[in-house]
Amino acid sequence: MNSAYTVPAVALVVVATVFVGAFGLRISRTTSDFYVASRTVGPRLNAAAISGEYLSAASFLGIAGLVLVQGPDMLWYPVGYTAGYLVLLLFVAAPLRRSGAYTLPDFAEARLASQGVRRLAGAFVVGVGWLYLLPQLQGAGLTLAVLTDAPDALGGVIVAVVVVATVAAGGMRSITFVQAFQYWLKLTALLVPALFLVLAWQHDGAPRRAFDEPAAFREQRTVRVADTLDLRLQRPLTVTVTGTVDGRVHQEKQVRLSAGTHRVEHGTRLTFAPGAHVPEATRGGNGGMSTSLASGREERPLYATYGLILATFLGTMGLPHVVVRFYTSPHGVAARRTTVAVLGMIGGFYLLPPVYGALGRLYAPELTLTRSADAAVLLLPDRVIGGLGGDLLGALVAGGAFAAFLSTASGLTMAVAGVLTQDVLPSRGVRHFRLGTVLSMAPPLAASVLVGGLPVADAVGLAFAVSASSFCPLLVLGIWWRRLTPPGAAAGMLAGGGGAFVAVAVTMAGFPGTGPLHALLAWPALWSVPLGFLTMMLVSLATPGRVPAGTAGVLARFHLPEQLHAEVKA
Repeated sequence: MNSAYTVPAVALVVVATVFVGAFGLRISRTTSDFYVASRTVGPRLNAAAISGEYLSAASFLGIAGLVLVQGPDMLWYPVGYTAGYLVLLLFVAAPLRRSGAYTLPDFAEARLASQGVRRLAGAFVVGVGWLYLLPQLQGAGLTLAVLTDAPDALGGVIVAVVVVATVAAGGMRSITFVQAFQYWLKLTALLVPALFLVLAWQHDGAPRRAFDEPAAFREQRTVRVADTLDLRLQRPLTVTVTGTVDGRVHQEKQVRLSAGTHRVEHGTRLTFAPGAHVPEATRGGNGGMSTSLASGREERPLYATYGLILATFLGTMGLPHVVVRFYTSPHGVAARRTTVAVLGMIGGFYLLPPVYGALGRLYAPELTLTRSADAAVLLLPDRVIGGLGGDLLGALVAGGAFAAFLSTASGLTMAVAGVLTQDVLPSRGVRHFRLGTVLSMAPPLAASVLVGGLPVADAVGLAFAVSASSFCPLLVLGIWWRRLTPPGAAAGMLAGGGGAFVAVAVTMAGFPGTGPLHALLAWPALWSVPLGFLTMMLVSLATPGRVPAGTAGVLARFHLPEQLHAEVKA
């Protein structure tokens, strides 16, 4: 890929982000501007901003990579991401805005009058935020490395610096304009190349269907195996090997591999002839954090699918960077209108990544053998079109990818910094908020530099599972059930969210790797979400004397339209 075009495109996106953020800085005057844009963001602007921050690395790169490797079953990701907003619209959007809170911990305290529950909610906001920030920074590193051969960590460092500067300078008012701009940039960056890619595919003789037959190499392709892996062959395959296969060292030698499983050591180069079928690959050994969840899906496909559906359907309402945006709406009706607009905007966007995944299976099938399947979106313009046209389209895609990392990371940093400023730092002023932005970014940036990672969509899916298990029960029961008590809320968040968080940590560490226990830990939402709800309800019922005084009035404020509530109060 020609970096003469892609590097200026990425630089232009970064400069445009800073410029648009500076416009927001000029009109940020008060603390309320920094935290919730003084609750004056209209539905259209807010919908574009929410869509901009929600469409993350998982949406822009990860879905296409999973579809390429594992096929149409991965379409549950965009379905779940979109449907999560429908659940948010029905149960949470308007009451959450009427709560008058700045953050999720603010909501917890307003509903339950408990500093302990507030602190616990704050801890989960920080945990989910950091877990979600990690794949954004790793995706940025992957993008820059693929485009320019830069060190893997450089892209993440650039995103971290730009995001911290933008958020610290202008707060919510600033990033609202940035994220709205970046939504339309991301949509353009996927839509325009997709049109050219589909036209080229229609006229070059490639297969009409990507998933009916096993993937095959259309031309000779050399693959360097970065990590030790096992190749599973359904039929014999002849391949040229430089490196170690099944314990034997070969140097530019044609080797005929029989049907079955073969161990390929890291650093080995495999050259496949045109027409050769792409073998299935699984990581050899433990694999650590780089271990994909693919093997678990193969072992327990139905369980994995339902776990993914539940996590994405219910996790959206608890994502801190999504929830905080509803506090910027003028009133509950605007919050609902915003959500309806978001459904249309992200639904249209999610039609595009599966197109790249299907085309990647035809034009870049070797990515299934590496850790670079997320790079399919970046590589396809050069593979399919080539020449100057491919370079220009590739530059557009690269710019859109960086917009994805910047917009989502901005929202997450804003949410985490708000909690740190409100609940950890000694003062709640703007100066300490700016310090909070630095503290919000430092741990995930360090983690992205020091460790590898899951495919970005898998990593984001794990964050959704923790969110669904902790904040979904708190929000749904806090808004709709008057008998919720502080001990019940705390116990439910610890049981559901804590259990999911432990499961995520174990999965990202690469254990146990296979078997029924692996499936339970890799897709915890099927047990952790019911556990959170059940624990919250049972403990609340066991502590009826702890229902906060004034609960009826608080719930009335959540559910009555603002004008009617004002009249009742008067």
